[in-house]
Amino acid sequence: MANILLTGGAGYIGSKLAPALLESGHKVTVVDNFMYKQPSLAAIISNKNFELFYGDIRNYDLMKELLSINDVVIPLAAIVGAPACDKDPIQAKTINRDAILWMLDNLSSDQLILMPTTNSAYGSGDKENYCDENSPLNPLSTYAKDKVEVEKMLLNHPNSVSFRLATVFGISPRMRLDLLVNNFVYRAMTDGFITLFESKFMRNYIHVSDVVSTFILALENWSDFRGEIFNVGLSDANISKLDLCIEIQKILPNFVFNESNLGKDPDQRNYLVSNRKIESKGFKPKISLQTGIGELVKGLGMFIEKPYTNI
Repeated sequence: MANILLTGGAGYIGSKLAPALLESGHKVTVVDNFMYKQPSLAAIISNKNFELFYGDIRNYDLMKELLSINDVVIPLAAIVGAPACDKDPIQAKTINRDAILWMLDNLSSDQLILMPTTNSAYGSGDKENYCDENSPLNPLSTYAKDKVEVEKMLLNHPNSVSFRLATVFGISPRMRLDLLVNNFVYRAMTDGFITLFESKFMRNYIHVSDVVSTFILALENWSDFRGEIFNVGLSDANISKLDLCIEIQKILPNFVFNESNLGKDPDQRNYLVSNRKIESKGFKPKISLQTGIGELVKGLGMFIEKPYTNI
């Protein structure tokens, strides 16, 4: 049993990770400022191994107290995504970069830190758009640039691991409708159509539940993960936005999409990602893209109002 501090634990990933960690026998402390007013941890409030602090990771007095009583830190608190960061760049910088660098300076060498970063740092990959963990980084957004800087400092810590997450999708108690797969399915259900710019641009995807499994796997096999960087995605889901729409149309046959050459996608990511390294450590994603799309079609009716987005 470990004492685990989960910052941003009421968010999209955290609200699924916190109960999974409890089920694995750990003690979990969450600190979250509840900026999206989400009641996403209600189901675990009564668990005797769960503690909740309403606070901000930029409150360093609070964070010093919490760091002193936990063995493992999983920092999920962040302003996630380029549009959300562009909306309030000062807040994004102080949360995504400054607070994490402070945290790294205040961890002991014995404490474990499992950090989600982003594979958007690859930008467009090499000349064939291919990326593995040794590929040069070309972050395009402020969000990705801050994650790259944090990852460099993270790996100076002797008990750290970086997970470069693919674009996450799926239902979560703190839902996000601005993530690409979630957003496309939402628009297919509500508007019935999408116009695609630069439709051949490729991305990799991963279900939120498989992201949770990644953290559990690393905790249970720490010697295999310590000091390493891992891409985390579905190897059979390196697909274009056009292909994603085709997959959605298989479940929602009335969904219409068209391609336009007149516009430009504000997010210029375009890459193929190798996930072989983490697969060699025993990572086996359980939820395919098609299964996840079906889950979204089934469940998005619960989240039909627009507050369920970061922007």
